[in-house]
Amino acid sequence: MSDQPAPTGSGEPRLSRRGSIRRASVLDAAERVLVAKGNADASLRAIAAEAGMRMGHLQHYFATRADLVKAVLERALDRSLGRLAEATGPQSLPAITADPAAVVTVLLAEQEDPQLVRLFVEVWALAARDEDINAVVREFYGRYVGHVEAFVQRQRPGWPAETCRARAETFVALVEGASLMRSGIAGSRSAAMDAQLVQFAAELLRG
Repeated sequence: MSDQPAPTGSGEPRLSRRGSIRRASVLDAAERVLVAKGNADASLRAIAAEAGMRMGHLQHYFATRADLVKAVLERALDRSLGRLAEATGPQSLPAITADPAAVVTVLLAEQEDPQLVRLFVEVWALAARDEDINAVVREFYGRYVGHVEAFVQRQRPGWPAETCRARAETFVALVEGASLMRSGIAGSRSAAMDAQLVQFAAELLRG
């Protein structure tokens, strides 16, 4: 079976099932290298070695390092958005679908994975220097805030849109900033801090 991309009706290449699996393995390898070595040392050669393939084979899936790094980040961010959507429920539902404290707990559980936190630290560092990566990250946080805003609106349908938006933006800033403290990168975690974090973050959602 060939790994060569097959054309689609839109002109975009479509990988075979085998090719899709190999592409995913390249992304897995790139994610591991980014976490272990940081962006500066995440060369295509290092990623190819981690994936157990030749450089030319890797470049069959990702022509440049920028393409590969962007795909890694998009996949990681989409996973986080998926977990957020599961926690908050569909944005179109008018009824309250989840307890705010439960939503906060789900999001904080992501921070229990040190590999994921280190990847996000690399993401933020990349976004500060690379306009393409910055665009990916800004889109992600825009969607993140949008999910939270819709959840707040379901909790408080009478609130003005700008109030719901401000609550959502503050919530995201609080939870995302907490990852630096809870992971040990910028501070030390404690049970008391976690309890306060859940309380205040849930109040932002609850109103």
